[in-house]
Amino acid sequence: MWIQSFIDYLRFEKNYSERTIKVYQADLKAFKQFYETLDKELNWSNLDKDIIRQWVVSMMEDGNIASSVNRRLSSLRSFYKFLLQRKMVEYDPAHMVTGPQKEKPLPTYLRESEMNRLLDDVQFEKNYAGARDYMILLMFYSTGIRVSELTNLDVSDVDMTQKQIKVLGKRNKERVIPFGSEMEARLRQYLKERQEMLESRGLSAKALFLHERTCLQMTSWKVGSRVKYYLSMVTTQKKRSPHVLRHTFATSMLNHYADLQSVKELLGHERLSTTEIYTHTSFEELKELYNKAHPRAK
Repeated sequence: MWIQSFIDYLRFEKNYSERTIKVYQADLKAFKQFYETLDKELNWSNLDKDIIRQWVVSMMEDGNIASSVNRRLSSLRSFYKFLLQRKMVEYDPAHMVTGPQKEKPLPTYLRESEMNRLLDDVQFEKNYAGARDYMILLMFYSTGIRVSELTNLDVSDVDMTQKQIKVLGKRNKERVIPFGSEMEARLRQYLKERQEMLESRGLSAKALFLHERTCLQMTSWKVGSRVKYYLSMVTTQKKRSPHVLRHTFATSMLNHYADLQSVKELLGHERLSTTEIYTHTSFEELKELYNKAHPRAK
């Protein structure tokens, strides 16, 4: 009867849609069914926060995702708020219960075999644009920088002697990222082709990566478009953005035993918790390797 009073309130006073009303009704009936199976003496006015917590745990154990559990908990809070306003109950146990944290989606990344195909087997055009595109892909994979950081790089930010690049990250925080011998060799070749292209047009430019037609600094949109084009050649996954290559860098580093704090510094994360999401991905790789390699894994 109390549930029906609440439903009438939603329908006639709050003017909620029938679809929304059905969701509230189903959530409340599900909880009522749950607490009645625990104890026939329980009702809306005498149950406590522990019963609600048991319900939350039960839903999680049944495989419900955090967003679904939190929605049902929100329905219960709204119901108790209604009951309190009408003095049908003396206290609200629902507001004392915290729902589960939402799951962070695991980052999308390329496997090392896919990156090897991209950098070793894909055919790039034999001109400045082809050399530039290859250099962009290799730099993302070798340094893990953000697309905005890459487009803002000037030639002067590259230190060939020390094999490092100077990056201006979020909140104008500067960091230095090292790179290896392969990227050094490719950078030298790229800079040579870049200079020849500019000289042939009688131009000069500061930006490291230039549009092939205008010789102006590349935009993030243009870089994203080129990355998507090349990633489509080696993967069928839906996400094919520069951020996927940033994720790939971080995952590869951890899979090859880099410590989390070092990866945090290289990525320019302010909090270690932001970097920790990659450990889940690395563990999945480790688990897959174990299942393939161990004779008793299956």
